[in-house]
Amino acid sequence: MTVTNRAGEPSGGRRPARYARATLAARAARVLRDNDTGTVITAAPRLYPHMWSWDAAFISVGLARLDLPRAIAELETLFRAQWRNGMVPHIVFTGDEDAYFPGPDRWGTDAAADGPRGVRTSGICQPPVHAIAVQRILEVARASGPQERAEAERFGRSIWPALYSWHRWLVEYRTPGHSGLIAIVHGWESGMDNSPRWDLPYAAVRPGAELPPYVRKDVRIVGDPSERPTDQEYDRYLWLIEEMRRAGYDQREVVRNSSFLVGDVFITALFAVSCDVLLELGSEFGRPASQLADLADWASRARHAVAASCHPVSGMARDRDLRANRWLDTQTIAGFAPLLCGGAPDEVQLRLLSLLDSDRWCGHPDLLAPVPPSVSPMRPGFNPRQYWRGPQWPVVAWLFGWAFERRGWHERARELRAAGLRLTGDGAFGEYYEPFTGEPLGSTDQSWTAAVVLDWLCDDDG
Repeated sequence: MTVTNRAGEPSGGRRPARYARATLAARAARVLRDNDTGTVITAAPRLYPHMWSWDAAFISVGLARLDLPRAIAELETLFRAQWRNGMVPHIVFTGDEDAYFPGPDRWGTDAAADGPRGVRTSGICQPPVHAIAVQRILEVARASGPQERAEAERFGRSIWPALYSWHRWLVEYRTPGHSGLIAIVHGWESGMDNSPRWDLPYAAVRPGAELPPYVRKDVRIVGDPSERPTDQEYDRYLWLIEEMRRAGYDQREVVRNSSFLVGDVFITALFAVSCDVLLELGSEFGRPASQLADLADWASRARHAVAASCHPVSGMARDRDLRANRWLDTQTIAGFAPLLCGGAPDEVQLRLLSLLDSDRWCGHPDLLAPVPPSVSPMRPGFNPRQYWRGPQWPVVAWLFGWAFERRGWHERARELRAAGLRLTGDGAFGEYYEPFTGEPLGSTDQSWTAAVVLDWLCDDDG
């Protein structure tokens, strides 16, 4: 009898080849250089040929290990596309605008009153991880030498006001209601596009008959279209864009009327810890006391909102459907948000750490590497190959490892770094990975994966 794992693959079967550390680092550096258009590092050469907001943050972290000026330039390019109201858009279009769908014409942000001038962008945002990237660049530069330190500090001082404006936008426009959670108006804003976190809120989105026709590009590029969101899901994604276009991207009207409005606990946790980081940087750079007080208050409120979302039994943090006024109990990697920012009672955080280590998550016996999958392999609907419905994401592992290190959980951070390197050691730098076989899925030569691998390797090597 052939023994198989939960993915139906032979247990103990052939695993992907693993590269020596120096070779893996060289391959990661090559991906970042090959994906450099001279203006931006594209997220991926074929599937994502433009600049994505949180991708750019991770990419800059890896670039800091190779070329400090290039790392700085990447974030400066992103923030030149910042909207005048403070929003950092989730896509900055560069080069061939027709190479990706939906492109700038579909978004229709050119006429938005608060949009940037001279650059075309999408009309939504992504997770606020940019302050974390700036602090990481400073740490790398300070360990490199006095010239690098001075250059990074000049950059940190110059970009700080834009980061503060970005955080203020999230507070001003995206904290509706009483939950205190940062709200998203599209699943794409979460970075976890088609996660089962959003199934119930998306079910309430009813695309109108006037939805313009479209032709997807992603399913033509990815080898297995079943890994991608369905056409029905895409109808909903594009209808939400239509709603925003009709509102002229007036943020208050979008939040009032969008068919999709969810308090995102993962983004809220990242916002809390990013405010902490921005406060630390602002204290160092001598920013106004009033702005530092704002950041301390915003971090405290966000941390409290994350803690208040925790399920009374499991301890897992929950999103809140603000349209239907209900908690969303779908258990995904986002449920571990309190481990990113703290704030929940100690017993809740200990329960979450135990759950993360258990066979429901990182301790599952069939995982190639103990990296948290996007959905527990023991949950109904788990799909080891479909986007955010089961695969492992190296960038998420990096975020948790970074947070663990920051919180003083050094051994946990080291173990997660080692697990991430085991997962990505094939040198394909997949967008995400099949948890049982380690097969790279989605796009390969993904810039943010190469970037976090490079950062992990350099951390290990001192």
